[in-house]
Amino acid sequence: MVPDLIVLGNLIVDDIVLPDGTTRMAQPGGAVIYAALGASLWGTRVGLVSRVGDDYPHEMLDALRARGIDLSGVRPLGRTGVRSWILYERLDRRLVHHLGSPTHAEATPGIDDVPDEWRGAAAALVSPAPLPEQRRLISALARSGVARLAIDPHTPVTDETIDAWRTVFAEVQHFFVSESELQLSGVGPATPDLPARIGGGQLRTVALKRGEAGGVLLDLESRRTVTWSPRAAGVIDPTGAGDAFAGGFLSAVITGETIDLALARGVVSASFAIEAWGPAGLLGATLAEASRRLRDWFPAVAA
Repeated sequence: MVPDLIVLGNLIVDDIVLPDGTTRMAQPGGAVIYAALGASLWGTRVGLVSRVGDDYPHEMLDALRARGIDLSGVRPLGRTGVRSWILYERLDRRLVHHLGSPTHAEATPGIDDVPDEWRGAAAALVSPAPLPEQRRLISALARSGVARLAIDPHTPVTDETIDAWRTVFAEVQHFFVSESELQLSGVGPATPDLPARIGGGQLRTVALKRGEAGGVLLDLESRRTVTWSPRAAGVIDPTGAGDAFAGGFLSAVITGETIDLALARGVVSASFAIEAWGPAGLLGATLAEASRRLRDWFPAVAA
């Protein structure tokens, strides 16, 4: 079947260092798995497009299939894949590729990796990759007929890159950006002229992710700003929370649900991501538990 949502990006092996010095080595990672699981949690049909290295843990691919995620768009890289250090600090994280790994660009899929029958999908999310690769994917997906496009940056939005980003915003409806990735001079989460500064284009929502501080959602269609706080039973590993948020959010907007429900789903998906190491929390989550959290945490929206 044609997926409701295509998620495109890298499958990466992560070596994680948390602020307290705790480490977790050789974890199956990549933003795509968290986004895919965050969306499929709500019954969304998800197709994954990536290039997988020979060393990527195959048990993770099997677990994704078991959750109903279609891996027809995952192609072998033909060598060891990307491996990265993820170094968490109190307010941000740093990502450093291991020496000898393929470049981020080499491991990023292209439009030819997308199965032909998927090109009429309702939506696609392009996960972090170098901006030139993301721009090519966005343009190709738009030409192929994908109705709704979303992007999560790897290249920060700065005074130097904003012109290139505006060409992306001309074709993208949803932008998920962390506070550290939005580096325009004089712009912050409360800046009223942010939509004008980033160029607007086709953008309908901008989700500014702020880690443990939650985030700020700009609904450009209704000219409304909504803040959110993170929710979870406990924080074990923050890896993938923002990606799971994006998946949960998109699971609602692609079926015409309200922005408030999309935001609530995003928060619930992210909560499972941070309650266990790696994607284990999302892999163990159920629709029943996700629905219960949504009702308990967002009763007005659930009603």
